[in-house]
Amino acid sequence: MKRRQFLSLMAAVSSAPLFFRCAPNQSNPLRRIVSTDGLLELSLKAQSGKPAIAGKAFQLLTYNGQVPAPILEANAGDTVRLALTNQLDAPTNLHYHGLHISPQIDDVFREVAPGESYTYEFQIPQNHPAITGWYHPHYHLNVASQVFGGLAGPLIIRGDLDDVPELRQAAEALLMLQDFDPQNTLREPHALGKRWGREGSLLTASGQQNPVIKLPQNGLLRLRLINASASRIYQLQLPEHPWFLIATDRGAIAEPTELDTLQLSPGERADLLIPGQRDPKDYEILSLPYDRGIANIVESLGDEVEQISGVVPPTQAVMATLRYQPSDRVSPLPMPQKLIPVAPLPAPQTTREFVLNHGIDSTAGSTGFIINGQSFVMDRVNTQVRLNQVEDWRIINQASMDHPFHLHTNRFQVIERNGQPETLLTWKDTVGLKGYETVTIRVRFEDFIGRTVYHCHILDHEDQGMMGILDIQPA
Repeated sequence: MKRRQFLSLMAAVSSAPLFFRCAPNQSNPLRRIVSTDGLLELSLKAQSGKPAIAGKAFQLLTYNGQVPAPILEANAGDTVRLALTNQLDAPTNLHYHGLHISPQIDDVFREVAPGESYTYEFQIPQNHPAITGWYHPHYHLNVASQVFGGLAGPLIIRGDLDDVPELRQAAEALLMLQDFDPQNTLREPHALGKRWGREGSLLTASGQQNPVIKLPQNGLLRLRLINASASRIYQLQLPEHPWFLIATDRGAIAEPTELDTLQLSPGERADLLIPGQRDPKDYEILSLPYDRGIANIVESLGDEVEQISGVVPPTQAVMATLRYQPSDRVSPLPMPQKLIPVAPLPAPQTTREFVLNHGIDSTAGSTGFIINGQSFVMDRVNTQVRLNQVEDWRIINQASMDHPFHLHTNRFQVIERNGQPETLLTWKDTVGLKGYETVTIRVRFEDFIGRTVYHCHILDHEDQGMMGILDIQPA
């Protein structure tokens, strides 16, 4: 299948005011911790440090002194035992973004205070799909500063997609996309930076600028992409070379789908398959300029924008370089024709609306980011659902800026965008919404009861109230 417009993952490029380019450097793969005999066990220390980012030491927040943190890799059915020690000066916790596990384990309400430790232990469901996920802090009011500060790591679950014969023979690479403030990532951003969502001018892929990814001649490369930025939206292209979507946030799609442009909002992930069948030269993965609804305001600030921490004009950058590598393969490794079927969810039993905006909280009277007129309150349930029920959620962005929407615990399917049916069926947990867009998602609340959350994944917006508590009740 070939689609030149993948509606839920792409948006228009409006301008290209700046272009950053760095000399390619050889990738240094991230440390990888793999489960052994059905157990993934490790200790993580959240601490301040000076890791090397793009070849220079920066004061950041780290897990075990690393940015990004180690890749965690496990199989469906494995047990995870992770001891988190907080050596920061503020409370923290962990969110396993992409995992379908109980919200009593993936508990964003848990506080791990400075100097304290907590051990997370759980089993990944036996039927869990293969995914590219990630882990990061989710303690309310500290989420944006800690994620922007560097606390994030990849999380890979092996499963159904990995058993596709062609993918068994494919090479693999992973890029975790993050941006940093080269002046001081840990400083408190300007009020405008917090309102719009802080960004940094240093764009990195797995802690490097423009790393080299090797593509075997006549082979296949499976490229995993994670947007681990606090606010930045990446619009990615691979000019002069085909690439094919094979999986989104929560699992595989039915067949490879060729893309021109891949848009990743904060929190979104994608797996791409790249065939090594073009001229054996270097190809650049570009991040194109993207206006998430603030470009005109930023432009009006002129030179003053340089003094406003957290606010960066739209830029174009080379995120990585794809380099052909000689191989012994004479004939090309074929692309898979089929992947994993995606069954459409049944008709909903209930339809709800969620209106996203910035304004006055209808109950507290304060101004902030709101969903259905209310800012987040820790002890207030905003939405109550029943286990096994299928619902349509109509998400209405009444603001001029983007508000990507993330649902914890359960996956969903995007049904409509601005009244038009979504033609590519995928499993998601995060969906981008441009200013004034409306998106309908369909979700079945499966397996787990308890309190979880939904929120805008511009993390400054979440910290400032654009989050609600979802209570999943027994059937």
